[in-house]
Amino acid sequence: MKKFFASCYYGYSAYTLVVLGKYIFYYISMEFEDKIYRNIGQNIKRYRLQKSLSQEKLSELLEANPKFVGHVERVERYVSLKKLIQISKILNVPIELFFKSES
Repeated sequence: MKKFFASCYYGYSAYTLVVLGKYIFYYISMEFEDKIYRNIGQNIKRYRLQKSLSQEKLSELLEANPKFVGHVERVERYVSLKKLIQISKILNVPIELFFKSES
């Protein structure tokens, strides 16, 4: 508690500290979210290549835009749970494997 009041004393208002705390939390959660989608994209690419499917062919099987899979693999677009389930069925891969990290 002393640190909080000391920081207020040094020129930061309580409001500024709350906003800063929320920003830091948001930034950390966004980094975590981005990591999850990077794992999903990398794993989709790995399993797609194992099945010898092109991005366009997988997109066609999903009835999506021809560039959809490329966007998902490069994390330029987030994949919905519905599409992820469809991809899992098409590639015959358990859905939980898409979330695994290589490291």
